[in-house]
Amino acid sequence: MTDAPTTPRRIVIVGGGTAGWMAAAAFGRLLGPAGTHVTLIESDDIATVGVGEATIPPIQTFHAMLGIDEAAFLRATGGSYKLGIRFEGWSRPGESYIHPFGQVGTDIAGHPFAAQWLRARQAGMAEPLDQYSLEARAATAGRFARPIPNGDSPLSRVGYAYHFDAGRYAAFLRAHAEANGVVRREGTVVAVDRGPAGIAAVRLADGSAIAGDLFVDCSGFRALLIEGALTAGWVDWSEQLPCDRAVAVASAADAAPLPLTRSTAKAAGWQWRIPLRHRTGNGHVFSSRHMGEDEATAILLAGLEGSPVGTPRVLRFTTGHRRHFWSGNCVALGLAAGFMEPLESTSIHLVQRGIQHLLQMLPASPADDAIVARYNRIMTAEFTRIRDFLVAHYHLNARPEPFWRERAALPPPAGLAEKLALYRSGGRIFRESDELFNEQSWLAVLAGQAAPLVGHDPVCDALPIDAVARRIAAIERVVATALTHMPPHADALARLAS
Repeated sequence: MTDAPTTPRRIVIVGGGTAGWMAAAAFGRLLGPAGTHVTLIESDDIATVGVGEATIPPIQTFHAMLGIDEAAFLRATGGSYKLGIRFEGWSRPGESYIHPFGQVGTDIAGHPFAAQWLRARQAGMAEPLDQYSLEARAATAGRFARPIPNGDSPLSRVGYAYHFDAGRYAAFLRAHAEANGVVRREGTVVAVDRGPAGIAAVRLADGSAIAGDLFVDCSGFRALLIEGALTAGWVDWSEQLPCDRAVAVASAADAAPLPLTRSTAKAAGWQWRIPLRHRTGNGHVFSSRHMGEDEATAILLAGLEGSPVGTPRVLRFTTGHRRHFWSGNCVALGLAAGFMEPLESTSIHLVQRGIQHLLQMLPASPADDAIVARYNRIMTAEFTRIRDFLVAHYHLNARPEPFWRERAALPPPAGLAEKLALYRSGGRIFRESDELFNEQSWLAVLAGQAAPLVGHDPVCDALPIDAVARRIAAIERVVATALTHMPPHADALARLAS
């Protein structure tokens, strides 16, 4: 008779930053009461990347799991609200669209709004998709309200996320983690002791050794444990997503920040703009094959809408992920696990998903082969489906620059190719059961960037097109009325400061 699997009693997290303290806060709160001892090792001498400042709505689930008060979190991190992302110039220069959170439209006579809207749009009887999203219109108008009970009104289901200072977020989570018994050790890992399960202990520069049952690698691009000690391997996606540099700098805060992230296409990449309460985050993601760092920096500085704060810094990366996210008794999170440019604000979400999947698979012996294989399969799928969504933005462009023409000409990955083929044939969009981005997210990008489309879903023909147009117009009026009841975003932020 074999012993039942038990939760690892000693979890050692190597590296702080957002990923490390997210893991520590979650393990301390959920595993600490059961007797698990959590230690996080970080060095004040090693800087974190710290530019991931935009999120997507599932972060609310993570905060609920930790019992985090939203207002306290936003005050501590200089945070603001986010209703979506505006993509500027991604199809052609001068054109833009919003990928909004929340629901777009409502079903019409039992048919999905997307299918009927596409049909009406082809007939010239519908407005652009943004007009039917309260979040998109509120983001553009600088308005925000948290959901309120209001029947079937769009005001009752506002979808939102946050912008915040990543460094402050790590400090905020550290306080939560330490309040739940997590022990922080200051020090630099200089060696790794191997053991039967994979890693037995890590050794610090002061000569001490910290043993554990489960090790979590949050050491960033260095990947000290998962790659340095265990050689987990790397899956390179630089062909599909060739941007390999980013230059980042803060600028002065907006007087009235809009509740949206901006992504503006440039000659060899794109520029982000993320408004916080105390500053604005800016960055220029680009391909070093098409542009030098000095030119990219000049473009970023020229595009700022406020005076720069600090000195621009360049980040170098390769898009992809570990071949094995979990190897032996070591799990990688954050940049140690993989990297995809923050085009759809998924970096922090992937940390969250890694933590949630790990928690779902415990208790288990740290090196249980079946558990490890399942975790690696699920995390690979998470990364792959997000990659396909990002590639769609590049593939569907009609810009004239060489970088963009290369992106449009490259055959898309198999999963994306299927999505595009299904959409092309009647506007059909199908979501896998556990896929992050839903049908409305795909519709926002596919329609926003004019993906090829022939015909419409024939099921829609059960309702006369004139009736469809009237229903769609009525939905637009409901959204417009709801917008008038949303106060300025600045008012919501002012309440946080009081």
